[in-house]
Amino acid sequence: MVRDAIDAVIKAILKEKDFLNEVDEKIGDGDHGLNMARGAQAIKDTMKTLDENASLQEILSALGEAVTINVGGSAGHLYGAALSEIAKVVDEKSAPEPVTLAKVFGAAVDAIQKRGKAELGDKTMLDVLIPIRDSFQVAIGSDRSFEEILTEARDAARGGVEFTKTIPAKKGRAAAFGNKSIGFEDAGATSSMIIFRALCNVWKDNLRQR
Repeated sequence: MVRDAIDAVIKAILKEKDFLNEVDEKIGDGDHGLNMARGAQAIKDTMKTLDENASLQEILSALGEAVTINVGGSAGHLYGAALSEIAKVVDEKSAPEPVTLAKVFGAAVDAIQKRGKAELGDKTMLDVLIPIRDSFQVAIGSDRSFEEILTEARDAARGGVEFTKTIPAKKGRAAAFGNKSIGFEDAGATSSMIIFRALCNVWKDNLRQR
């Protein structure tokens, strides 16, 4: 399922490349889609070089390095750091469930905050990733089905993107627009939502096949 999830993310990013560029054109350089597509291709190429028996940690570490090296702009360093940090909190026993996913997205948030010095409300990808993390943390021990929990986390991600439209940018190139950036969604938040949506689809499909 790990490789299925990675393939799904690659396809989703490549499919939405032009859309992400359009989002980024409004208050950025207009190349976020291009950079993310470059990262998706780097991940695809790296997966071909990995041994079929590579551990989850080895896979994520290799992908983090590939993204950091090959993706331009801040996105490469942030997503790369997130993958590298996630590799430290998972092992072969890790399975998609609230406890694991709270750790995974917690690690991603910590890595991105350490690198980008951003907080919730700064109009960045954290406005999507923090709500996802919080959604899984709240769901730990819940009697709701995992499919319901995934739907709630996916809705939280969508809500995070919508939230970025209501606030001024405080980080990156978009910060130069100040209050003029209000009304536009953040490209990094949007790509984070797209990635998470692709992962949710794989996890839900796996549930239905059991």
